[in-house]
Amino acid sequence: MSDNLHFPVIVIGAGGAGLTAALAASDLGAEVLVLERDSVPMGSTAMSTGLIPAAGTPEQAEKGIEDSPERFAADVMAKTKGKTDPDIALKLGQESAETIAWLRDKHSIPLSLIGGFLYPGHTAMRMYGTPLRTGGELMASLQTACEAADIPILTDATVTRLASEKGKVTLVEYTRPDGVTESVSCDAVILACSGFGGNADMVREWIPEMAEGFYHGHPGNKGDAIRWGQELGAKLSDMSAYQGHGGLAAGHGIPILWPLIMEGGFQVNREGKRFSNEASGYSEQAAKINGQPGQVAWSIYDERLHTLMLDFDDYQDALKAGAVQSAPTIQELAAKANLPADALEATLANVMALNAGEATDEFGRDFTGKIPLAGPFYCAKVVGALFHTQGGLSVDGDARVLAEDGSPLPNLYAAGGAARGISGDGADGYLAGNGLLTATSFGKLAGRAAAKQVLDEN
Repeated sequence: MSDNLHFPVIVIGAGGAGLTAALAASDLGAEVLVLERDSVPMGSTAMSTGLIPAAGTPEQAEKGIEDSPERFAADVMAKTKGKTDPDIALKLGQESAETIAWLRDKHSIPLSLIGGFLYPGHTAMRMYGTPLRTGGELMASLQTACEAADIPILTDATVTRLASEKGKVTLVEYTRPDGVTESVSCDAVILACSGFGGNADMVREWIPEMAEGFYHGHPGNKGDAIRWGQELGAKLSDMSAYQGHGGLAAGHGIPILWPLIMEGGFQVNREGKRFSNEASGYSEQAAKINGQPGQVAWSIYDERLHTLMLDFDDYQDALKAGAVQSAPTIQELAAKANLPADALEATLANVMALNAGEATDEFGRDFTGKIPLAGPFYCAKVVGALFHTQGGLSVDGDARVLAEDGSPLPNLYAAGGAARGISGDGADGYLAGNGLLTATSFGKLAGRAAAKQVLDEN
């Protein structure tokens, strides 16, 4: 590409946020170029379960599920203990149903409502996913949609600099694998290159509790969007917020997902003892596991929950990798997992008493209403991991990046991990699916607003 190339809208990053933004801008008639540092578009989305929450959808109504954007926003505010922007939480809730319908009906992304269980913090079944429940499947569908819309995605293009005049981005420079630097001029830029989980120095500065933790995220998440935004005078918010995960299969890097916990499973440390309220959330569970001997834990569950998990492609991968062990009795499972049998048996007995309402959990978890575990039993050895950061550039309801004084920067937008999410200021505010909610809905809003700006100006 030559140095005099011009695209009205440039999207930096070809993950879920970037491709969604590109589709939204293209839909309104704007010419879009997507720049991606990797040779294949993946981003953090490809490493996720691909689940997106949406509130007040027709599919929910058909199943008799009562939900609304207001209810969703209330769930967000409760999970974050009021430590996020209520207007943005409501805005994303209001956009969520339309985002799902637009992606599915306009761009053939195979999203459907998932039933059967509630994720931590959600008071209604509102999660949408692709058939295999994987981020890779979602990314493949988004890429196919971009190809159908003739949106160019330039891979192996590592953006190195945003040139600006009076705060307005006018030129984007990027480096090719051969070391040659190229540039393209623009009228608007959308930052969709995720957060800073892959930058050890930034993690140490902003999220010290996970500085020594395992990072299971895209290695390209180096905080570039944060750095470029700061150079242009952008405001940063909630930089200590992140999504952790307390169920990454040790030695395998495969998530053992949380439905098995929410439906009655539990976790123990290497002493065979529970150490937390596992149902409070998989994100905050990561740091709790890291505080245990050896920084490991075991998820304990049974045949019923094993069957439930078979619907998830990640779980199938964990089985194939040998990350899951099973045995007819809890004593035999303890032997296989090298856990103290007496302690694990006592822990199971206590959980069964909690199931029956015959005891009060010292960690505050309510097991009543859950079917008691019964042999054969299963377990998976897991570690706590940092998946992706949730703080970032402050944005408004149109995904415009805001300056320190709260005014929007002239032509800069952000979505996904580059933008401040709605997870508050730590790990415990993360509500399942909110990473992809901000990727898709902020991506949609950013694409539409950027397209409108450049079309109006031209």
